Amino acid sequence: MCGIAGTYRWPDGKIVTDRLTETLAHRGPDGAGRYGHPAGDGEVQLGHRRLSIIDLSETGAQPMVSGGLALTYNGELYNAPELRAELEAAGVRFRGTSDTEVLLEAWRRWGTDCLPRLRGMFAFGVFDERTGELVLVRDQLGIKPLFLLRRGAGLAFASELKALAGATGGSLEVDHAALVASLLYYWVPDSRCAFREAEKLPPGTWLKCRPDGSIERGRFWNLKDVATEGRERALAGERPDLAAVVEESTRRHLLSDVPVATFLSGGLDSSYLTALAARHQPGISAYTIGFRAEDARFEAMPDDLRYARQVAERFGVDLHEIEIAPNVLDLLPQMTYHLDEPIGDPAAINTFLICTAAREAGVKVMLSGMGADELFAGYRKHLANLLALRYQRVPRPLRRGASAAVNRLPVATSRRGLRSVRFAKRFLSFADLPEETAFRRSYTMYDQDELLALIDPDLAGTVDDVLTEHADVYADNELDDFVNRMCLADGRMFLPGLNLTYTDRSSMAASTEVRVPYVDVEVVKAAFTVPGDRKIVGRQGKAVLKEAATSILPREIVYRPKGLFSAPLRAWMSRDLAPLVREVVNDGELVRSGFLRRDALQRMVAEDAAGQQDFSKHLWHVLTLEYWYRDATSGSGQSTRQTA
Repeated sequence: MCGIAGTYRWPDGKIVTDRLTETLAHRGPDGAGRYGHPAGDGEVQLGHRRLSIIDLSETGAQPMVSGGLALTYNGELYNAPELRAELEAAGVRFRGTSDTEVLLEAWRRWGTDCLPRLRGMFAFGVFDERTGELVLVRDQLGIKPLFLLRRGAGLAFASELKALAGATGGSLEVDHAALVASLLYYWVPDSRCAFREAEKLPPGTWLKCRPDGSIERGRFWNLKDVATEGRERALAGERPDLAAVVEESTRRHLLSDVPVATFLSGGLDSSYLTALAARHQPGISAYTIGFRAEDARFEAMPDDLRYARQVAERFGVDLHEIEIAPNVLDLLPQMTYHLDEPIGDPAAINTFLICTAAREAGVKVMLSGMGADELFAGYRKHLANLLALRYQRVPRPLRRGASAAVNRLPVATSRRGLRSVRFAKRFLSFADLPEETAFRRSYTMYDQDELLALIDPDLAGTVDDVLTEHADVYADNELDDFVNRMCLADGRMFLPGLNLTYTDRSSMAASTEVRVPYVDVEVVKAAFTVPGDRKIVGRQGKAVLKEAATSILPREIVYRPKGLFSAPLRAWMSRDLAPLVREVVNDGELVRSGFLRRDALQRMVAEDAAGQQDFSKHLWHVLTLEYWYRDATSGSGQSTRQTA
C-alpha cells in the first residue's frame, strides 16, 4: 500500500509533484521516488511513497519504469501469482517478485483489457513514453482513492485531497453543495468532492490524458451490472458455495511478505475472517477495542470484548486488547486532517487507534470485516425497512398513537442511555415513508425540512439536488428484490463514500494497510446471486453469511446480537466535548459564515441535553465539519494544519 501523486502538462510539474508526494509521506514511510518525461508540449511527473508489503527489495521500488512504460501504483493484486504465471508462459521475464511489476507487464500486454482481470484494491497512473498518454485507474469497488484536479490542459492527481489542496497553495474553493451532502449523510458521497475544482475518479473507471489536451474516460466494471447478472444467475438456479468463496478470498488477502493481523470486534464479520485467517496462518495476531466502563454504560453498549476473547482462545489467536479512552479534543482536529473531507463517523478514531497500536507492534497489514453488512443486509436499517412495510399495514390511528407515545419518551437518563427508545424513535421517523425515501431516511441525518432549517436559505436548491441524486442512484437498477436494491444502493454509495473512505484514511494515517476480504469481486458476485429472502430470514440479517460461518464458528458467536464498531458519542458529547460544542454552536466559523443557522443548532443542543432526542451523532458531525471548514478556508491549505 502506498501513496501516489503526479502531474500532467502542469506548470512547475516537478516542484508540484514533489510537494504532493511529500504530503503523502504517512502513506509510505519506507521509500520515495519520482519520474519525469516530456509529454506533448509539457511533461509528466509521477511521484510515489512506498509502504513495502510484497517484494521488500529495490526491485519493487516505484515509480517503476520498464520498456517505455512508467507506473505509480497504490494497492495489492491478490491474483498476481496467476497473472504472473500467465505472463511468464507468454515469454515475460520478471526482475523481482512484486505485484507492481505484474501490473506493469499486464498493462503492456493487454492495456485497459487487463482491468477486469485484476482482483484486488488499486489506484494507479501509467504513462506510455511512446504515445505520451497518461492513464489513471481506480479499482472496481472504490477501495482505494484517487483525487483529480484539472486546470486548462493540465492535470494533477493524488491519493488524498489534502495533497491537492496544499499543492495549489490553499486556493481551492469549498463546494457548499458537497458540505450540504455531508450534513445529510455525515460524509461526502463519492460523486462529489469538498472542493469545487477537484473530483474523485469513480470506482471501476479509467481516465486517459493525451498530449493534445483531450481526455477520454471509460468504465471497466459496474456494480449495477453485477447485481443484474447475479439476479439472472439466481433465477437459473445457481447457488454459490459462499463459505468456499469467503475462505478463498480470505486466503488470498493473506498474501504478504510482512506480518498480517486482523481486526477482531467479536462480531460475526471479523470473527469469521479471523477464524479463517487462523486456519491458514496459525497464531495470527488480532486487535480489539474496549471503552471506559462509564462511557460504555452511558452509551448502553454491548460487551463485545468477551466474544473477541472467546474467538481468540478457540482459534489460537494472539489477541491484543486496546482500551479507548482518547483525548478527543486532541484527536478531533487530527482525524479531521487525515480524513480529507468532513466525515462524521467516530469509528474512524477506533480504526486509527487500532492501526497505531498494531504498527507500534510491527504490523503493517490488517484484515477488516468491512463490507459484509452492505452486501449481505446486516445493518439494522435493512431489517427496519422490511419491518416498515408491515408497520404500514397497521391502521393509521394506531400508528399515530404509537408515534406520539414514543416521541414523549426520553432517550437517556442522567446516568444511562436508552438504546431501545433511540431505535424506536429512529424507526418511526421513516416507517411511513415510500421505499426510497424511507431507506434514505433510515441512515441519513435529517429529513428535508430539518436540513432546510439548519442551513443558509440560499442553499435550498442544493438540498433538492442532493436528495434527487440519492433517488436517482437508488432507482438505477433492474432488481425486483427490495433487500438487494438496498444492498446495491449501499454498495454504490454507503460503502465507497463512508466506510471504505474512513478505513483507508485512518489506517494510512498510521502507515498501515487494511485489506477488506468481503469487498472482493468474487465475494460481491456471489452476494448478488443470493435472494433477499435468504439474506434476511425472520429477524436475522446476514442469514446466508451466518449459515456459511457455522462451518467454523460456534453458534454463540454467529447468532449473538449485532455489535457496534462505533464510539460512546453521548458520553463524549456530555463530558469531554460539551465546551467545544457550545463554542462551535454559538461562535463557530460555520455559524459566522452563515452556512449553518445558530438557532437551529441551539435547539438541537437543548433537546439533546434534555434527553428528549439523541443528536450526539449530528453534533459530532457539526464539530468535524467545523474543523474541516476552518482548515479549508484558512487560506494556507489543509496540508499545513497537520497535528499528528
